[in-house]
Amino acid sequence: MAARGFLQIAPGRRVALNGIEWTIEAVHGQYGRLVLTDDDGRTETRSFRWLINHPDLRLLPKAEASGPPSPVAQQPRTLADLTKDQLERARLRAAHVLEAETGFREGHPARALPGEPRPAYDPDRTTLTERRRSKAAEMEALFRPEAVRLGLQHLSYRTLMRLSGLSGDSLLLACADGRWTRRRSGHRSITEEVREAIFAVKAECRERAGLSLAARHRLMHQYMRERFPAFPTERIPSRWTFATVWEEWFGPGGARPRYGRTTEAAAEAGVSGRVVVHRPGQVLVLDSTPMPVKLRETVFGDAVTATLTLALDLYTHGLPAFRLTLQSDTSVDVAMLLRDVMLPLPMRDGWGEDMEWPYAGAPADVIAEFTGHRVAALPFFAPETVTTDHGGPYKNHDLVEAEREIGCRILPARVLRQTDKFAVERQFLTVQTMLFEHLLGFTGGDVADRGTDPERDASLTLAQAEHIIATWIVQIWQNRKLGEYAPSWAPGEDHSPNTLFAAAMEQGGFDLDFPEPSFYYKVLRKHHVKIHPRRGVKILGLWYHDPVLDEPRFQQPSARGGRHARQWVVRSDRRDRRQVFLQDDADHETWHILRWRGLTPDGEIPAFSDKTAGALLAHVKANNIRIHSESELLEHLLGILSSVTPVDQWPSQAKKRAGKKRRVAQAREITRAQAAAADRPAAPAPANEQVPVEMPVAWAEHARTIDHVVDADRRRRREEALAGTRPVAPATLHAALNRRRMFRLPPPDGSEAATTVREDDT
Repeated sequence: MAARGFLQIAPGRRVALNGIEWTIEAVHGQYGRLVLTDDDGRTETRSFRWLINHPDLRLLPKAEASGPPSPVAQQPRTLADLTKDQLERARLRAAHVLEAETGFREGHPARALPGEPRPAYDPDRTTLTERRRSKAAEMEALFRPEAVRLGLQHLSYRTLMRLSGLSGDSLLLACADGRWTRRRSGHRSITEEVREAIFAVKAECRERAGLSLAARHRLMHQYMRERFPAFPTERIPSRWTFATVWEEWFGPGGARPRYGRTTEAAAEAGVSGRVVVHRPGQVLVLDSTPMPVKLRETVFGDAVTATLTLALDLYTHGLPAFRLTLQSDTSVDVAMLLRDVMLPLPMRDGWGEDMEWPYAGAPADVIAEFTGHRVAALPFFAPETVTTDHGGPYKNHDLVEAEREIGCRILPARVLRQTDKFAVERQFLTVQTMLFEHLLGFTGGDVADRGTDPERDASLTLAQAEHIIATWIVQIWQNRKLGEYAPSWAPGEDHSPNTLFAAAMEQGGFDLDFPEPSFYYKVLRKHHVKIHPRRGVKILGLWYHDPVLDEPRFQQPSARGGRHARQWVVRSDRRDRRQVFLQDDADHETWHILRWRGLTPDGEIPAFSDKTAGALLAHVKANNIRIHSESELLEHLLGILSSVTPVDQWPSQAKKRAGKKRRVAQAREITRAQAAAADRPAAPAPANEQVPVEMPVAWAEHARTIDHVVDADRRRRREEALAGTRPVAPATLHAALNRRRMFRLPPPDGSEAATTVREDDT
């Protein structure tokens, strides 16, 4: 009996069922049953049908006798391994075998050819043995060259008997000459040393310019001579053998080195098939690029470079969301960008009725009722697939967590395949030619196109540039004719991103699915920590506390199990390290804000990010400063935040450049903190929650805030130092003069006299 086309099942054969090994003790074919025995001696009787249809049946290999190991076997042969001529010759041989077995070359009377059956092979008048002997005699009398060509010179009576049990493809493979598909023995001259040399030459040629075959062969000779000096030179493969092996291993290699390196890198990274988009939100493409317009940051007024991050819907080529960040974006910014894609855009000041939400699957009144404000004419939806590049912010766990919360799939662009993000790459150039070129401070496409002094021409702030871009998207781009990006199902119609979105909504409907307000907290970085009874929680070197942590439920270990058992989950925003967030374990809807213990009671302190917090801890460690309380870190933090020198005190251009770098870094931290505050849900805070005061947005306010915090910190330290002393009442001048003699000379040793002189001893 054969099971699933595997080896023959017989007594003594071992099988594995659900991972347990059994031995076939006996086979009762007349009853259709067999007896199985495991290693523990347990015996079970099962039917053939049960064994064949078992979902986890695996035949174990037979134990081989001791001896030399068998050579590596090749994969089973198939008819696809035969050429067209070889297949025709195998069919002719199989036809002779079938004629000897059945009397018909097709193997069945229903497919009889003209003149069949022949008298010597008529199954009604001859026996099987007679037909086999007649076929052997016919092959022996066949013209020798013809018999050799067809491979029938060895078709004897015994061969016909051996092939009698085969049919179909098995018979064709048996009739095919084994030498046609024999196992390749390779090249004997390719030893391990030569193989190493060939791969070394391949790695060297990858970075070099195009080399000829002769040059690569000489490089192999050089490698062999230097690495294996004892290797005989005459055993090194010839140039033609080297060429044959190179083509077999690495292909013809006709591409130029530049494109060859691109193809190899893409092959190592893996490729995927082409994605066909059928509806809005099916594929959302994200990408970031430096904005080619210099902006003015609002803290010090310096000209800075912002990063523009776009989200493009591949179906409508619309821009549902964008983000502007100073210098560089982070994973939290990209995660908030995905949230903006799902939220309707509120109407801004100066926008008219023509920019308000049209009827695209849902009336404007219905959407306004859901959102609580008037909505602009910009589509919003839940993305299904997000395509990004391989930059750091896009591979960060914060963005992966955001995509998991939304429920979309991540489809990274293939390495060195610009076509996967061609649409958003082209969109950056479109925004540049249609908008950025008309703004002051435009820097051009590259350094060669830069103006005389774009920093001097910069006049827009980050908020103003964001308003201009949003207005351009809603008013111009979303209503612009698509052109070559028009849908294939409407060749004669003119469509814009908005009309194409409306047509899709009429076909598939509209889903009002807004993200929850707690989405902001869920995409922040998670920290699994324990709550200290007095100090609170320690997050990345800083301690955070809130009066809610003094409640009995937070004084006990968390009920969480698994890898982070008995630990609480606290989330932090890397853009603003002044507070962290703890989710309430009672209702899972309230989020408690834990303030940094080094903050002043009124909370007025400039924002600082992860970078400043890391610099603070590194400064403390490098100077071997002993910190007894978290409030002592505030003095060092203020020293780092106030290290920017005013312009009037710059003695040279070198200090000017260094000062600008620090000012831009400080402005970036303040802007990031403002963005973090804007991203947080505007829910009413609990009674015991202290919300930090908003950061200043000008240099003068920034300096006054630092001075105020320094004075408050010094005042607090003086009060703590004098907490255990008794205040002394001020004495009058008369009492101070009568307390001791004015003209009394001090003792020679400088010490005061132990006795007191009376007032009448003058």
